[in-house]
Amino acid sequence: MSIPATGSVLIADVRPYGEGDPVDVLVVDGSIAQIGADLSTPDAADRIDGGGAILLPGFVDLHTHLREPGREDTETIRTGSAAAALGGYTAVFAMANTDPVADNSTITDNVWRTGRDIGLVDVHPVGAVTVGLAGKQLAEMGMMAAGAAGVRMFSDDGKCVDDPLLMRRALEYAKSLDVLIAQHAEEPRLTVGAVAHEGPTAARLGLTGWPRAAEESIVIRDALLARDAGTRVHICHASTEGTVELLRWAREQGIAISAEVTPHHLLLDDSRLATYDPVNKVNPPVRETRDNDALRRALADGVIDCVATDHAPHAAQEKACEFAQARPGMLGLETALPIVVDTMVNPGLLDWRGVARVMSERPAQIVGLADQGRPIEVGEPGSLTLVDPDRSWVVRPDELASLSRNTPYAAMTMPATVTATVLRGVVTARDGEVTR
Repeated sequence: MSIPATGSVLIADVRPYGEGDPVDVLVVDGSIAQIGADLSTPDAADRIDGGGAILLPGFVDLHTHLREPGREDTETIRTGSAAAALGGYTAVFAMANTDPVADNSTITDNVWRTGRDIGLVDVHPVGAVTVGLAGKQLAEMGMMAAGAAGVRMFSDDGKCVDDPLLMRRALEYAKSLDVLIAQHAEEPRLTVGAVAHEGPTAARLGLTGWPRAAEESIVIRDALLARDAGTRVHICHASTEGTVELLRWAREQGIAISAEVTPHHLLLDDSRLATYDPVNKVNPPVRETRDNDALRRALADGVIDCVATDHAPHAAQEKACEFAQARPGMLGLETALPIVVDTMVNPGLLDWRGVARVMSERPAQIVGLADQGRPIEVGEPGSLTLVDPDRSWVVRPDELASLSRNTPYAAMTMPATVTATVLRGVVTARDGEVTR
């Protein structure tokens, strides 16, 4: 389900995928109509002067927390959509851990309709796997999939579906519906009281450790369950070197498994915890540099499919407390692309086509979005992102679009800027401002 394709825009002087000489790209009625030099602007069409910027397919985020309904004090679908558009996103998947939980079609349809009416990005609600995220009874996935929202991904993210029999039934149910189960891989019996990666840093700081095995044991279990069910499973926010090796093994066995990595797990490590600042607390925790390195290599070679932000807004009082009591999570939509540039493009691990693959094409393919993550070619949807790789900017939390301010990147200089975002020919963000 998507917004009708009606917008027209001429995007002048841009380099698709950062390759070749600059060209103009004309989008008419939501689709790319022409690509060439010195195209004329049709009457009533918007115009963007790219200034040699890189043109990419609009980004797709498989893992966003928009908090509506229930926590509109921390984020709304409107403010989260604005943050997404400013970050270059044209589609986001809104996780189900709202209040009430998105475990029925009434809620998922309402989230979808609200996102559609706002019109800054395509907001796809993620349905809960279990009723109330309680891990006891399967939710009515069939009704959510058949509803107006056409829900195509289900997750109890924030909690693991830790009962193996229930997870097996969920995968079997998902196969019959041709939808995807996304797992928050955390064996809860191994993480009781855990707040930081289990290692020397946590031991020195007196913080309860979160072992890699808590994630890895669920990854391998669910890979085997997916193998036996003959269906797909998706691993949320992979964070460990061991998870990479298990994903590699599963792929070699022909198991239909996909995985995402967050920007913060590419960039940050547990040395940041020395200040006890809860802005660095996240689930799963930031780990060690060896994990960062393994995740970066896995993203480059395709063992990890895509980047997902896990954008998780929290109110000030939920972070302004002792580390152990703080809510886990951090903002991510507006800073994702520059962090990918910093960790993957600048070191030579990805080129700009690689960025398109991990931030647009693969996430769209994983969830079966036919009108996102498409090639920049005539006849394809005009959902596009412009990036100036030479324009740096400083993260100032008060200037971000989110209602919350829990970013670990405050005062950091980001190495690239999203200069415009276009959703099916409609300019949704330009020069740091949303346009609708």
